[in-house]
Amino acid sequence: MTRDMCQLIVGALEIDFICWPRSARPSQTSSTMETEWEVPMGTATTATRDRAMPWKAAVASAIGSILEYYDFFVYGPMAALVFAELFFPAASSEAGLLLSLGTFAVGFVARPLGGIVIGHFGDRVGRRAMLVVTFLLTGVVTFAIGLLPTYAQIGIWAPILLVSLRFLQGVGLGGEWGGAALLTVEHAPAGRRGFFGSLVQAGAPIGVILSNGVVAVLAGTLSREQLLAWGWRIPFLISIVLVLVGLVLRWRITESPEFVRTRQSSERVRLPVLDALRHYPKQIAGAVGVHLGDTTLGFVQGIFLLGFATKVLGMDATAVLLANIAGSAVNLAVTPVIGHLADRFGRRSVLAAGAVALAVWAFPMFWLINTRSVVALFAAFAVGSVIVATIFAPQTSFFAELFEPRVRYSGISIGFQVATVLGGGLSPIIAQGLQTGVRGTWPVSLMLVVVAVISLVSVMALRPPAESGRSRTAAAGRASGDEVDA
Repeated sequence: MTRDMCQLIVGALEIDFICWPRSARPSQTSSTMETEWEVPMGTATTATRDRAMPWKAAVASAIGSILEYYDFFVYGPMAALVFAELFFPAASSEAGLLLSLGTFAVGFVARPLGGIVIGHFGDRVGRRAMLVVTFLLTGVVTFAIGLLPTYAQIGIWAPILLVSLRFLQGVGLGGEWGGAALLTVEHAPAGRRGFFGSLVQAGAPIGVILSNGVVAVLAGTLSREQLLAWGWRIPFLISIVLVLVGLVLRWRITESPEFVRTRQSSERVRLPVLDALRHYPKQIAGAVGVHLGDTTLGFVQGIFLLGFATKVLGMDATAVLLANIAGSAVNLAVTPVIGHLADRFGRRSVLAAGAVALAVWAFPMFWLINTRSVVALFAAFAVGSVIVATIFAPQTSFFAELFEPRVRYSGISIGFQVATVLGGGLSPIIAQGLQTGVRGTWPVSLMLVVVAVISLVSVMALRPPAESGRSRTAAAGRASGDEVDA
């Protein structure tokens, strides 16, 4: 931990390498991805000798996704149910609800900032060190929210502290995914980056399942008075279990071989964020477009549809919640399969198939839900979850392959988090406004079609450098009459 903190402090000044004792500095023995790197962890074990390292990296990284989505789908209901009374009692009921949900939005606004700041240090200092920092920051802040005094206890300082903690939480989450994705993909063996990268994405449905389960238990067992008095604190306090498990797992991971190679070759740049924006604007914009597809459908399904099915269609709230949990279980089951298919048939092919499926599914989804049938509701959530997984699962490996290692953390973090704000933060609000405005769901379906088109165009416009190189080699081979495996 001391070495990691030393790197973090001096990394931006290009002298972080002094944090490594000379005897423990990594040494390169080859230039390939399968290179054996000496790992400065106080042990003779090397990254390649530890064949379990890709699995360790994937599991430790997935913990971050679990905490991220657990927090999101716990904070939202708590903000809607109790935060207005606890932190904004002086406002009217409507204004209090609006203010409490506003604290929810603050976390979204902070995400791109977290992606920029933490992405900078991730490219300068290292993936592993920043994963420890982001997870510790996110975990401590989440736990601290559960300890906050209310407005009745400290007055105006209660909502101020809540907003401040929510902002810090968003900063931590903004840098979390990029590091988790890269540490996993850069540790993954050749030919299996899609599969191992998808394991990081599998943390999302696990987080949704856990959060919905906690909310369901609290809502079903506690009275309104108990929920206001102390019950609302429980979901935030028990998250410390995920934090402790995640820190233990991440402490055992070695640094990414690709980053070690970048550090040794002096390829790092002083301001990787600016370098990424200057040299990779197409890749960043494309990443925004690709991720917009799954995050829009996922949040429309996980936020908008829950309220629409219960309040507009009058369906049982428990049935709707169970349908969402079932959909997340389907997502969890198919995500590794999608990752394997991305290795087998190519990332772009799988992503394009997901975007097309989203466009086709946009209208039938609401046709099923509008029948008010519980079976149809479960089917709609299940199919939607498969489409979300198809677009979401290959993104870790696909996005990583778009950027050079020296700016990779910054590039993928900016693209991913901007799309999260647009698709996750705005899509449920836009969907609600469209449905309320016309008293129908066809505008929401049309919105999903537009998003699917944007996602598909983005996928087709992007081509990782390695794939471009294979295409050029194949073209040269055909021109010379040789057969080349492209």
